[in-house]
Amino acid sequence: MAERLGRALQKLLHQFESGQDLSIFMKKNILVIGGAGFIGSNLCKKLSKNTTYTVHSLDNYFSGSIKNHQNNINYIRGSSLDIFELIKFKVDILFHLGEYSRVEESFNDIEYINEFNKIGTLKVLEFTRKNNCKLIYAGSSTKFGDGGKNIFESPYAWSKSSNVDMINNYNKWYNINYAITYFYNVYGINEIETGKYATLIGIFKNNMKNNKSLKIVKPGTQKRNFTHVDDIVSGLIKVSKNGFGDFYGIGSADKYSIIEIANLFGGKIEFISERKGNRMDADLISEKTIKLGWKPRMNIEDYINSLKLNGWKDVR
Repeated sequence: MAERLGRALQKLLHQFESGQDLSIFMKKNILVIGGAGFIGSNLCKKLSKNTTYTVHSLDNYFSGSIKNHQNNINYIRGSSLDIFELIKFKVDILFHLGEYSRVEESFNDIEYINEFNKIGTLKVLEFTRKNNCKLIYAGSSTKFGDGGKNIFESPYAWSKSSNVDMINNYNKWYNINYAITYFYNVYGINEIETGKYATLIGIFKNNMKNNKSLKIVKPGTQKRNFTHVDDIVSGLIKVSKNGFGDFYGIGSADKYSIIEIANLFGGKIEFISERKGNRMDADLISEKTIKLGWKPRMNIEDYINSLKLNGWKDVR
């Protein structure tokens, strides 16, 4: 045993002295909370292609699905509330995408807001502090809705904004390594298409496949920066490598009203009543992310046209 270990150490020393790539011996552990969800599954897939990473997912499957599982990922079923009990290995980078993330439904799901977004995220922060890993937090662009007035308009918006305050304070108090990102209306493969947690683009895709009308919450002139999930993932990876601090917005500069999106799909439009917490607009704050070398590559109009050509199914 000692002889074999000695030979292995000699081989490693020889590789070091000859300048060979030793990255295989220095793999980083990447933990994605929410790795079986829409954005998390796409992130895990991209990260797993990096041979210097070992990628782990922690997910409670509240909105995630085993259908989103990717190869070469270590999947751990459980809540962020139990992160200390479930994650016993060294984590280098932690992506926290595992919070509750629906505005209008959050009024009815206040217990989930408390459990996932408040208590769970505090546990994640403590894990980050005590394990000295880098935290990449998925904030919400609702923070910038209607000139900042949207923060208190829904339990979801409040929870996300107040979590940003808590994370920034953790850095002041404990000097943690962190970066806060903000997503803008994400669409693409693995998004939820049915049920109360479905995304707008997901619902429109499903309704077009089933010859149903496209329901638009009044007034329909509310605008969004629709951003493809691949662009979100590339932004997250850029920020994880070189970002630090707050205000890393990841969003397409192109802005569309909901009516304009429905017209691009070409379905029959049906207006439904206004809903609480539904902002009219949100400021795009992507300057810091762009300075890292990121830029969006996908366009919602091109995406919808590709759906039309493929029977309203995703293509990649």
